[in-house]
Amino acid sequence: MAYSLRDWLAFLDREGKLKRIKKEVDPVFEIAALGKQADGIYSLLFERVKGYEMPVVTGLVGERGLFAVAMSTTVEGMLDKFAAAVENPVPCRLVSSNSAPVKECIVNKDIDLFKMFPIPTHHAKDAGPYITAAILIAKDPDTGVRNISIHRLQISGPNKLGILILPRHLWHFFSKAEQKGRPLEIALAIGVHPLVLLASQATTRIGVDELEIASALLPQPLELVKCETVDLEVPAGAEIVIEGRLLPGVREVEGPFGEYPKYYGPASPRPVVEVMAVTHRRQPIYHTIIPATREHVLVGGIAREAVLLQIVRQAVPTVKNVHLTLGGSCRYHAVISIEKKHEGEAKNAIFAALASCSEVKHVVVVDHDVNIFDPEDVEWAIATRCQAGRDVFIVTGAMGNKLDPSSNDGISDKMGIDATIPLELPAERFEKISIPEYNDIKLDDYLD
Repeated sequence: MAYSLRDWLAFLDREGKLKRIKKEVDPVFEIAALGKQADGIYSLLFERVKGYEMPVVTGLVGERGLFAVAMSTTVEGMLDKFAAAVENPVPCRLVSSNSAPVKECIVNKDIDLFKMFPIPTHHAKDAGPYITAAILIAKDPDTGVRNISIHRLQISGPNKLGILILPRHLWHFFSKAEQKGRPLEIALAIGVHPLVLLASQATTRIGVDELEIASALLPQPLELVKCETVDLEVPAGAEIVIEGRLLPGVREVEGPFGEYPKYYGPASPRPVVEVMAVTHRRQPIYHTIIPATREHVLVGGIAREAVLLQIVRQAVPTVKNVHLTLGGSCRYHAVISIEKKHEGEAKNAIFAALASCSEVKHVVVVDHDVNIFDPEDVEWAIATRCQAGRDVFIVTGAMGNKLDPSSNDGISDKMGIDATIPLELPAERFEKISIPEYNDIKLDDYLD
């Protein structure tokens, strides 16, 4: 099966980016602790997990360059390629169960997720083990069009999951079904190629199938196979698929859970998933995403950057690039590079960025000579090209993100900083110092 998790792991292994942990590890905290220490450096494959025969992998994509490699492009061209896939999705290819690795083992009775899978507990106050790397597939009850997304899923019973659903497409689907007193069928695919994870985070209108976005990102159409107990299609090369349904009118306490802003999302009554069947490969690999690691925030951040670039480009055609920073959890802080031609363009870029997504909270706009991926360079631009009374403005009481603990139940202030050079000032005042032949001279050549 091409373009599966196993293909990606083989690539990481060849590149020396996959480390195999042969010592036995505990799924409670130990996997998370080691994965966090390797964050952005290595992917880790835990071959011996206490109490299980199944290995666990984490940290599939700890740097944005790996996403570029997966998309067969450069870091600079990555956002445009992702945006093109969103605009031009490619139909997936349906295959038979006989040719789908995820159908090698089928379990439809006596399901006990606690015993079947080495699902880690990540943080000190987490309510228990959580599935964190599953793409959730569902269909619009009215149109039948698929949607995929990622949610935190608490193992609250042998065949029961608690789920956090934010007010996006899945919530819309579930609300439709619940109003009619019907369950919403879902499937959870664990252990997929990172581009499938990335596609799940695309910001689109209802009616766009993110699996087809993944299909457009891959060199060949994504292969899907029908589920056993629900009317859904899932990646045929997934390691594990959990089939179930969201129960109407049922709410149970879910949480707390350590989230991407590095704080705990609080416990609250939330919807419940009843598990109906499980299919998996022989000797499957369980994938977990450790919350607040680069793997976690980059998956969502890069998809959001692609949308942000397109929206800002409509307001300011000379935009060069955009970046949702790691320090802002790849959600809250945006840095935008423009080649300024007219005064006011920086503020227009800020307005566009704040309107692009409710999560964006602070926006800095810099000139194109500033490296937006270098926090020191961005801070230098703010320090030397910005005057607070002239270049900083605040919008109060806007819709933000409920996971931001500083917000008032999601109501948040927003700030824009124009750190571009004023066009009316002499350009020589802002000329960067430079050393001739700096890029040609190599220190290693002078060291013994």
